[in-house]
Amino acid sequence: MSSRRQMDHLQRTAAQSRHTALYPAHVCGITDESDTVKRLRLAVHPDFSFKAGQWVDLFIPGLETVGGFSMCSSPGLMQREGVIELAVKYTQHPPARWLHTQCTTGSQVAVRAGGDFFFDPAPSDPALDLLLLGGGVGINPLYSILLHTADLLRTNRANISTAHICHSAKNTQELLFKSSIVDMHEEFSSTISCEFHVTQQGGDVEPRLQPYTSRGRITAEHLQAHVHPQSTLCYLCGPPLMIQALSSSLKELGLPEERIHFEKWW
Repeated sequence: MSSRRQMDHLQRTAAQSRHTALYPAHVCGITDESDTVKRLRLAVHPDFSFKAGQWVDLFIPGLETVGGFSMCSSPGLMQREGVIELAVKYTQHPPARWLHTQCTTGSQVAVRAGGDFFFDPAPSDPALDLLLLGGGVGINPLYSILLHTADLLRTNRANISTAHICHSAKNTQELLFKSSIVDMHEEFSSTISCEFHVTQQGGDVEPRLQPYTSRGRITAEHLQAHVHPQSTLCYLCGPPLMIQALSSSLKELGLPEERIHFEKWW
């Protein structure tokens, strides 16, 4: 996402659904997810709610620019602990720069959930095969969806036959949430599978990731085994050219357009 596009978050998302209420929140945890990405934990108001895959409008005191960041946590975590999480890559965009350079534990902000890119199946819905395809920090909403899927599987609240996630990044250091994704695969090995792609890896891949990692971009050949035209529901998030290429591949593999949901997040 260019600086100009980031500046226009409210304008760019004006046609999408969003809550009307703005809720106070405060930062209760900050960790480094990678050299360029900070993961922030925000304690939110009890009335705040969201669906897996949605973003927040982030209002920062003293900044005119409103940030827009996908949540990388599940609705279940919010219900259990009253928190949401964001993973924000450093850029010169004022909200991202503030989160990296000025934000501290205890910082006060305000949030509002929104977005039409979400996964919220009902127990009565037909069985589905979930396919999640992410590039770079586009993994954020997909990770939220995968966490929600794991919550649903633990409580038998959805009819999910399979869930496959593909994440592409320059190198394994930039593969956000990789350990947690492998953990979910190991917990639900008959349902959840994962695949990582690195395009500029300089050295060896760490042993735990080796069985799941390929060099190069995600291609139609990688997707073919996971596309079932009648049951696959695909969510895509990443750079526009990646979304364009993978959407075309999915359609060529027979997946109807209405079963492909995407978000161009930069």
